[in-house]
Amino acid sequence: MASIPLLRLSLPPQKALTTKTPHHNRPISAHLPSPIPHPLKSTLHIPSLHHSPHPRPRPISASYNPTPVTDRLISAAAYFLPFFNGLQYGRFLLAQYPRILGPALEPILPLLSLYRSLPYASFVAFFALYLGVVRNPSLSRYVRFNAMQALVLDVLLVVPLLVQRILDPGRAGFGFKLMVMGHNAIFVFLVMCFVYSLVYSILGKTPYLPFVADAAGRQF
Repeated sequence: MASIPLLRLSLPPQKALTTKTPHHNRPISAHLPSPIPHPLKSTLHIPSLHHSPHPRPRPISASYNPTPVTDRLISAAAYFLPFFNGLQYGRFLLAQYPRILGPALEPILPLLSLYRSLPYASFVAFFALYLGVVRNPSLSRYVRFNAMQALVLDVLLVVPLLVQRILDPGRAGFGFKLMVMGHNAIFVFLVMCFVYSLVYSILGKTPYLPFVADAAGRQF
């Protein structure tokens, strides 16, 4: 029994922290070299493939600039000039269908009577639109185009009257019937152009009249 403490004293102290592990007892990961970083990973950002099945759509910012009310009113008022000057082409239809066309024109009769009561109202309105609206750079192109289109339509309505005065179809016969048919067709075309232009101007859209819009567009 006395030899046991002697043996304990004779044994060298163990160095648990400094003892080296044999090479064959090391784990496998210790033998593998450290992974080399990929050169592209440091410069490229590869997005993750794990996205939600329904990606959230990006909000779309839409800018809507409506036509100002003043531009709409000026454009709509410009088309009254050719309509008032072209009402003379509807005298045959008004005489033939007074109960249908009469009530349709009643809302504008006060304005029409005021227009006809002014001396040289047609010339004053024409040059007022041309000089004050069409040639006014401070106004928008929308207003200037509609005013110019109304003026072109007003000028075109003068051409049938000039042809009528030159040919003089008379008050009877085939020439008179041809004149009546021409007046009726012009009046129907004028009413369609007036209603179409008036509605589009109030809505803030640009009306394009056939045979008129191209001639008006060349002025700009």
